[in-house]
Amino acid sequence: MFDNAEIAHEVDKATYKKKEPALRQSLLDAQYELLRQKRFPVLILIGGVEGAGKGETVNLLAEWMDPRHLITHAFTVPSDEELERPYMWRFWRQLPPKGKVGIFFGAWHTQPIVDRAMGQSSRSGLDARISEVKRFEKMLTDEGVLLVKLWFHLTRKQQKKRLEALESDKATRWRVGPNEWGLFKRYDKFSKVSEHFVRSTSTGWAPWYVVNGADPRYRALTVGTTLLAAMRDRLDEKKPSTPGGNPPPLLASVDGRNVLRALKLDRHVPEKEYEKKLEKLQGRLNLLSRHEDFKKLSVVAVFEGNDAAGKGGAVRRVFQAIDARFIGSVPVAAPTEEERAQPYLWRFWRHLPRKGRFLIFDRSWYGRVLVERVEGFAEEPAWMRAYQEINDFESDMVASGVVLAKFWLAISKDEQFKRFKEREKTPYKKFKITEEDWRNRKKWDDYERAVCDMVDRTSTDYAPWTLVEANSKYFARLKVLDTLCDAVERGLKRCR
Repeated sequence: MFDNAEIAHEVDKATYKKKEPALRQSLLDAQYELLRQKRFPVLILIGGVEGAGKGETVNLLAEWMDPRHLITHAFTVPSDEELERPYMWRFWRQLPPKGKVGIFFGAWHTQPIVDRAMGQSSRSGLDARISEVKRFEKMLTDEGVLLVKLWFHLTRKQQKKRLEALESDKATRWRVGPNEWGLFKRYDKFSKVSEHFVRSTSTGWAPWYVVNGADPRYRALTVGTTLLAAMRDRLDEKKPSTPGGNPPPLLASVDGRNVLRALKLDRHVPEKEYEKKLEKLQGRLNLLSRHEDFKKLSVVAVFEGNDAAGKGGAVRRVFQAIDARFIGSVPVAAPTEEERAQPYLWRFWRHLPRKGRFLIFDRSWYGRVLVERVEGFAEEPAWMRAYQEINDFESDMVASGVVLAKFWLAISKDEQFKRFKEREKTPYKKFKITEEDWRNRKKWDDYERAVCDMVDRTSTDYAPWTLVEANSKYFARLKVLDTLCDAVERGLKRCR
């Protein structure tokens, strides 16, 4: 893949002057059309060897295009805030919205290559990260992101010449130091690792474009032409293709049995017993949250369930047990305009807590395979591929030290009806019942099927679902607290 760099690619000054104005205008036109359509974002990844013109290219694109609608991020050494969250968090939070062009200067490809070339990771570790990158990029492109990946390459001889030229010029001398020459000494190792990474992550949905960086005019025209072609191809689509293709069918139930119907929903706890156990479990959770090793992990608790199943009451009992400075909640409703302009999981990634914190999601990313599926807000390919995207998301969380606890609070149809009527009659509970709740109730069977499919496809060994029998609110609250305490204890043991 890098063999092409051996060829001397050059563009003379006259040819460049002839082609550059028209290319600039066409890129600007495409950028404005992208902004007008707002159908998808463009994300440009800039990678490659030192001295190959990466920085000059980023500056050039900022000059050629309207900088007001160009979002550039240079990713260097992760900050403390970034290190306390999953690896991909820093990239998720900077993704450009629909209608914008984003440039990532050194993105998720950089660290895996550096770690392997410097001997800080194994070949299997690199391949694991490659698999993660491919899944992530597939998710981005399935969500509609136009991903343009540019790898700037130089031969060893070209890189040495380029570094010497920069060093000899007073205006650019600051760009070359011991770090750059240190990397040059490891050129062969970096080249070998980089080629493996680039080949492995150059896919049909997100290919790498290898650019010879020796000649600045050739480099500029190549990048501009490649970017323009990719943008025009997407902008000119008459009928955008449906991402994800045709999904495989879900497993059908032939005997009418499912995990929800197997629950014994009427499990009961007397009030006095409840009060004693509640105090004990809340004390246990509080002590766990103040354990000296808790600062090495974080807790994310997801609450889903039938309408009126008691999620709010269970959440409040968790809050009562934790110092208010170290716990927060995210109530999830319909996505905002800002959130609709991003890949689906963006609005959840950006809220992930730093270490030493609890975060409660009241409703969550499972909305795509529940309400969006049942109500038809998401097309079938979108919610079908969401199962794997969710599993990947949760795997990233757990691998970074997040204790993930997922609760589905289940009640019977009769119990739900009883609670709905009670809310209508109680003045301070009326706000909890809406016409939408009654309408959703009519789709009970559809939601039940969606929940069963969700549990089947996303209850993993690293992030299992806990099904909570919630006809008795007392029993449900105790089970939630007990399960959460157990999960935190397991997390603490892994820290030792």
